[in-house]
Amino acid sequence: MLVIKSEKIRRILRIALPFAIMPAIVLLMPKRAQSQYYALVSFAMTLMALLLFLAGFERRELGTRRMILVSVMTALSVLGRMLPLMKPITAITVLSAMYLGPESGFLVGALSAVLSNFIMGQGPWTPFQMLAWGLIGLFAGLFAKPLRGSRLLLYGYGLISGLGYSMLLDIWTTVWTYGEFTAAQYLAAVVSSMPYPVIYALSNLIFLMLLAKPIGDKLARIEKKYGL
Repeated sequence: MLVIKSEKIRRILRIALPFAIMPAIVLLMPKRAQSQYYALVSFAMTLMALLLFLAGFERRELGTRRMILVSVMTALSVLGRMLPLMKPITAITVLSAMYLGPESGFLVGALSAVLSNFIMGQGPWTPFQMLAWGLIGLFAGLFAKPLRGSRLLLYGYGLISGLGYSMLLDIWTTVWTYGEFTAAQYLAAVVSSMPYPVIYALSNLIFLMLLAKPIGDKLARIEKKYGL
């Protein structure tokens, strides 16, 4: 597996990709281009998520082991999205990030979105979903220590993630619907969709309560055994 050896390059990629380049692609791309080239944009976002993952480690063997675990967690997340109404995708993304690192969490979230949408339905919304779930995983990894140390903080992050994901998607909804972003239009989108963010936030809480210990314990053992 490719390893990015320069610390300076890795540092730049870890900041620029999730916080500048990828948001610019999904936010600044013209509406017409989104509707025509969303598959190409999704592919580009996937490549950048993989590049971010590669920037997160130095040793080849650790990267290979992480990739196997990321693949397993992504598969679980994609299968979980097939459940009706309540989806565990955010909970699995958060747990992956807490034990495998922020870049791994971003990759699980981004891949879960694009892969599950082959069943749920691909569209111009896919790149934005990749970014939203990816960022949820990234921040969970960055704050892994306090989240692992307090179930209360973990559950709170799950609730905030559910609301935050929906509010991020409402940005795309506003721009796509009106062709521009204004506070009034965004507020209308948030209010009109409010029942769904609440349900989603509560589902995150429930799945974290159910999965945090069994999945967390297994990932913690693997982390300790292989030095991840």
